[in-house]
Amino acid sequence: MSSAAPRPSVLFVCVHNAGRSQMAAAFLTHLAGSRVEVRSAGSAPADQVNPAVVQAMAEVGIDITAETPKILTTEAVQASDVVITMGCGDTCPVFPGRTYLDWRLDDPAGQGVEAVRPIRDAIEGYVRGLIADVLPA
Repeated sequence: MSSAAPRPSVLFVCVHNAGRSQMAAAFLTHLAGSRVEVRSAGSAPADQVNPAVVQAMAEVGIDITAETPKILTTEAVQASDVVITMGCGDTCPVFPGRTYLDWRLDDPAGQGVEAVRPIRDAIEGYVRGLIADVLPA
């Protein structure tokens, strides 16, 4: 009886873990399901997920109302195969043997839902490409 390959693990990091990283984690969970282990965190987490981000995700049928911003930990980075930063700067710890990607996206903080929609759509595109890269066809 052969065991399946371990699930790839992806960590999304932005400063507040209230917008971009939450959207990316939600899209990856939605599109890849249990085939990928998904985490998100922030170097300086906000008190809550940006309400405009919650609304923008609801528009595409993804409910993130229960999500809360989480602090970035060294352990989370060490436990991840792929670490994707989004405007995190130099605050993300780097470990050998991990894949690091930086997605350049506007920060939705303080923006209305109209400004969040194009960021959301760009993140969905990035996530679809990521799934193609980390999951065997």
